[in-house]
Amino acid sequence: MNQVSLAKHLWISANIFILNTEIKNKSYFSLSIKPIMKKLSKSILLLSSLLFAFSVNAQEKEFTVSTKRNDDKSVSLIAEKTSPGTYTVVLNFRELTNSSVGNPVYRVRNSGENFLTLSPDNKNQSIGMSYSYSFIRGELNPKFNPLFLYALPYGKGKKTRAIESTFLRATYFGSSTPADWKAYRFYTEEADTVTAIRKGIVVSVSDIHDQDTKDVKYTSKVNTVIVEHADGTLANYKGFKKGIFVKEGQTVFPGTPLGMNDITNERYGISLMITYLKSSNFGGNKNTDSKDSESLYGFITPYFCTTENANGMLTSQKYYSSAITPEVIQKEMTKKELKNLGKK
Repeated sequence: MNQVSLAKHLWISANIFILNTEIKNKSYFSLSIKPIMKKLSKSILLLSSLLFAFSVNAQEKEFTVSTKRNDDKSVSLIAEKTSPGTYTVVLNFRELTNSSVGNPVYRVRNSGENFLTLSPDNKNQSIGMSYSYSFIRGELNPKFNPLFLYALPYGKGKKTRAIESTFLRATYFGSSTPADWKAYRFYTEEADTVTAIRKGIVVSVSDIHDQDTKDVKYTSKVNTVIVEHADGTLANYKGFKKGIFVKEGQTVFPGTPLGMNDITNERYGISLMITYLKSSNFGGNKNTDSKDSESLYGFITPYFCTTENANGMLTSQKYYSSAITPEVIQKEMTKKELKNLGKK
């Protein structure tokens, strides 16, 4: 597998919309800390690190795993990440002596997190190992409420037309549409402010595209925001005009302005889907462009609070008005946040 491979989950509205989920796979690392091999191991590790530094791009540094030898001869594996939010990491031990591991899949939420400690079987001997790792955004199979009530992605009283998006790979490449597939395009008559549909942490912002797309029927160059919710689900918003309002690490609430929707094919709109990581098979997913490859993410059919229906699914092609009620806004607030809200 290449050191960086892209799992592309592609979907289409009236214009084609692409979601790229990056999967990272590191080169192999070796750790042998037997006393007579200390100096040699350090030299090998240093050489490996130098070679590795030339072979990956800067974005690869988004997530790294390092090892630390402890006084009791155990070895700690520590994750460092530059982006907020939850990641899933899969370890692949090509060699492991004087220790053992169970499930090689781990959750990492914080930078500097010691997500695994290997203990020596023989406490008088050191652990030797050779390993690689892959990682991806999201918590594996999080527990979520499928009936959770979301706000529409526009401010209170705003009118939008909701159109279900079809699965691009089924339309153009002969793939089967996932059984749980659900994605929307929300259109407005004029440029309008896109707002958060639920409380969460902004974990990714891409705000680099500034081209004129008014007459463009399709472009993959779209500005995006990803928000991670408390239950591990991810809201993916795509199609912002350059100049997104929020930053990574920021907490948003239902109705928080995220940015302005952009115009494509002479229509203003934003694309939205809610996903969760359902598979840890990304470490061995060598051919993610194959029409037979399965999505690593599951898709949620959301229930929305609208003026027309206080709690229900949307019907494609219909118009809805946003109804951001106090219940929706306060549902996931902490006591401190509720107290601060009362002061406003």
